[in-house]
Amino acid sequence: MVKSSQTKQSESTQTKNKKIRVYELAKQYGVSSKEFVEELHGYSIPIKNHMSTLDSETVQAVRKLTLEEQILQDEPDDATNLLSRSPVITIMGHVDHGKTSLLDAIRQSNVMDTEAGQITQHIGAYHVELESGSVVFLDTPGHAAFTAMRARGAQVTDIVVLVVAADDGVMPQTVEALNHAKAAGVPILVVLNKMDVESARPDHVKRQLAEYDLVPEEWGGQTIFVEISAKERIGIEELLEMLLLEAELLELSANPNKPARGTVAEAKLDKGRGPVATVLVQNGTLRVGDVFVAGRYNGKVRAMINDRGHHVKNAPPSTPVEVLGFTGVPEAGDQFFVVGSERDAKALSEFRQAQHRATQLGPQSRVSLEELFQQIQEGDIKELNIIVKGDVQGSVEAVFDSLQRLSADEVKINVIHQAVGGITETDVLLASASNAIVVGFNVHPTTGALIAKENEDIDVRTYSVIYDLISDVRSAMEGLLEPEVREVVVGRGIVRELFRTPRMGTIAGSYVNWGRIIRNYALRVLRDNRLVYEGQVDSLRHFKEDVTEVQANYECGIGVSTFDDFKVDDVLECYTHERIPRLLK
Repeated sequence: MVKSSQTKQSESTQTKNKKIRVYELAKQYGVSSKEFVEELHGYSIPIKNHMSTLDSETVQAVRKLTLEEQILQDEPDDATNLLSRSPVITIMGHVDHGKTSLLDAIRQSNVMDTEAGQITQHIGAYHVELESGSVVFLDTPGHAAFTAMRARGAQVTDIVVLVVAADDGVMPQTVEALNHAKAAGVPILVVLNKMDVESARPDHVKRQLAEYDLVPEEWGGQTIFVEISAKERIGIEELLEMLLLEAELLELSANPNKPARGTVAEAKLDKGRGPVATVLVQNGTLRVGDVFVAGRYNGKVRAMINDRGHHVKNAPPSTPVEVLGFTGVPEAGDQFFVVGSERDAKALSEFRQAQHRATQLGPQSRVSLEELFQQIQEGDIKELNIIVKGDVQGSVEAVFDSLQRLSADEVKINVIHQAVGGITETDVLLASASNAIVVGFNVHPTTGALIAKENEDIDVRTYSVIYDLISDVRSAMEGLLEPEVREVVVGRGIVRELFRTPRMGTIAGSYVNWGRIIRNYALRVLRDNRLVYEGQVDSLRHFKEDVTEVQANYECGIGVSTFDDFKVDDVLECYTHERIPRLLK
């Protein structure tokens, strides 16, 4: 017997409207009703107790939330299962300062010949076997068009190697790389390259970097400096020793005997192979056939290719591999998790995509000067991160110095990057990663920056008058300061005669001897200079007319609805409270 469409629709509606009690759902999850109620409260689901009912949509939402929580929850590893892992090293620096040449010298392979125009065009992740251990290197692009990739490299690294040419010194992209590394909160090791060149000035470069808080150990600082020549293979051994020594101090370890977790370093859509991503495995072991979720997309590992182009069956911790089998192209920086079943992976992927669509349609939460006050009051922000760009170095320094002087106890100004030049896409991406605003003096955003500004919802402001720039930031910060509430006495009168009325009770016939008395203002009754009552002026008359205020040297009748125990010679003090905005010192 074939069911009619009306019957099917009725059954679908019944299923959709089917409800379940909390304790019944708790049984399905194998937890106590009390624990489950607390968990639902943690998800902001309004229920009273274990007897409350949940509709089918709420049950589905709970299943997806608990599923995501189970997947994301990383059980603490037993010390007996932890093994030392290879450090992940990111090489950063200005274009043409020798980053890829250095990596080539370490790998002893000619990578440069495979790169378009001899400049790295993608994030290269390489596993290098050394005599005393193995190291994973991330080679991030060095020229301005690919600075965004550099930021992604800094988010998965253990140590940053900042390459600076000894004959060229600190350049704009050196500072950008330095700021990204500091934002990632990882140790920085400085390599002074091209020491074989006659014009090399290592002490000059050290002085430059000391201005950015990278002080050499021999100068009493904590930053390791290594002088090398990648071209002549000079100092490479010393550099590797320092890297492995730094890695030993970090005591890096991971558990290879668990489902893999990692980070997407780069992703692309290959015409022949479909979505492909370079994944750096950070914990556990990734195997062919594993089901996974990365960001909004799920998949199953169909194949893995290492940095040498060889197919591999498994990838232990600190191993970069190219993974095939994604259902979509993930974003660089997405977390990669191996999941128990394809059903769970698909459910979580659909849930995350729905969340993403809702986020895209809903309001964004980036910081702007207008929203700063509310976020500070809620405790979301304790400091204001700012990126400063200007037309000349003098202007940038002037803006930086002025902003630094604006810092107050309640909110601190933190200039995370300052440079000469227009506002670029790089600046917007750094602002997005650091929840910062971008201010430009006599410069404007590039087209790429405008597109990124819209996509990332970053507050970007440009000014042609430095006073306006400082004034805007100052005004935003002063709005954060709690105003000073100050009492202001506006007038005084003395009671000379008392009148009885049926409506207001006792009316104080008074003479205003100073200032003015204003209706609805606060009123204080003083007797022999002692406080008798505090209220407000409810009734104010001059002769037989109701008035709003009475000036000095005039008589009036003052009535207070909640007080009628006036005495002759009482002093009536009219006052108000003013909220005085606090100014930054």
